[in-house]
Amino acid sequence: MFRSEQEASSPVARCNALEVSPRFKEYHLIDLDGGRAESLRRLALEYQAADVRVYEGDCNKVLLEQVFPRVKWGDFRRALCLLDPYGIDLDWKVVQSAGHMETIDLFLNFMVMDANMNVLWHDPERVSPEQLARMDRFWGDRSWRNEAYTKTEGLFGQMEDKAPNEAIAKAFQDRLKKVAGFAYVPDPMPMRNSKGAVIYYLFFASQEPVARKIVTDVFNKYRGKGTS
Repeated sequence: MFRSEQEASSPVARCNALEVSPRFKEYHLIDLDGGRAESLRRLALEYQAADVRVYEGDCNKVLLEQVFPRVKWGDFRRALCLLDPYGIDLDWKVVQSAGHMETIDLFLNFMVMDANMNVLWHDPERVSPEQLARMDRFWGDRSWRNEAYTKTEGLFGQMEDKAPNEAIAKAFQDRLKKVAGFAYVPDPMPMRNSKGAVIYYLFFASQEPVARKIVTDVFNKYRGKGTS
């Protein structure tokens, strides 16, 4: 099992994974923040969990270079990877590599609030190059531009309107299947704040039909129950 986050939830919350039964054979926990990484190491000692490895660094680099190589198809290993970034700071290469390896089931938080606040503006020409680059890296290329905006004919020519969150999430779901190569990607779960606004979409992607059925049943149980 991998758990990788970039400035996200507390180490205590993340160690809930250590209480899962039956246990995974290995746990790989990654955090960009040195203080949180050290807290994870202390918690692993408290759990007497010798099978836990804690990495301090960029999860995009650590996963590709140190963790994913441990679950190659030829080694008959499988893994569950939880990608829980604070924003759209995930590299698409990580997602696509997980899909093409065919040994990794994936939970991924698509922080649509970050995207809306910094990239998906109603006037896209005002978005800074730095923010555009973040979105390109998360999506894998600039094709998100075609999914995030719809074109209509107005009084003074063609106009662009921002697409709703649901349409963008659906496009990303299709991308997980067609580009990353995951066989099964259930409809994502919209996670909302206390005011009902969608903060992020929780995606699941797998090569296994039984995994899709289990997660779909869980998602459907909680879908539409209001706030997260």
